Amino acid sequence: MSNERAAERIAGSAQEARARVAVAESLTSGAIASALGAAPHAAEWFAGGIVAYSSDVKHHLLRVSPGPVVCASAAEEMARGAREMFEATIAVAVTGAGGPAAQDDQPAGTVFIAVASGSGVATSEFRFDGGPGQVVELTVRHALRLLEGALAA
Repeated sequence: MSNERAAERIAGSAQEARARVAVAESLTSGAIASALGAAPHAAEWFAGGIVAYSSDVKHHLLRVSPGPVVCASAAEEMARGAREMFEATIAVAVTGAGGPAAQDDQPAGTVFIAVASGSGVATSEFRFDGGPGQVVELTVRHALRLLEGALAA
């Protein structure tokens, strides 16, 4: 599944549901927002995103609780923060240890993806193999898949 095709399907679902979509990204550095922004009619459904690469930005801007940022709770708080900040219907957030080194006691390749909507927050944990570029690519792919699934639900 290409990211472009997933973003196109997200665009259709978001428009159909009259949803407003937002993102909060760490290790993907805006790649999810870029994919969504290139999708059809993005101005009608994509509110925007925040790239919070640094831990202090996650804590101050997205109100992530003090402590580790490579964990499920940080991803959940990032998704909630983006949803609130952008007054979005749904938001996806990603955080993780892209590598090559571990971070916050999590091995390289550990990724947390959270999707926040009116029905709550769903969080998934992944362990991806490969270098930082491969981890980012896989994270974007899975984040789009999870966002697409949540919009279809």
